[in-house]
Amino acid sequence: MKVTIDEDKCVACGQCVAVAPEVFDQRDEDGIVILLDANPPDDQAADVREAAAVCPALVITIQE
Repeated sequence: MKVTIDEDKCVACGQCVAVAPEVFDQRDEDGIVILLDANPPDDQAADVREAAAVCPALVITIQE
């Protein structure tokens, strides 16, 4: 799994961090998403997929 994000479209809602905190974080100054792990382990794949699904701005892209 390869994860990419589009910071320019992020609306800083934090849903990705709530679902997959090992993979996503937010910048302190504006809340924009930070990708912590572009290649998360298999045991985090379901959480990453859920984070992508719940993102209101659809900024998370997953390549299998």
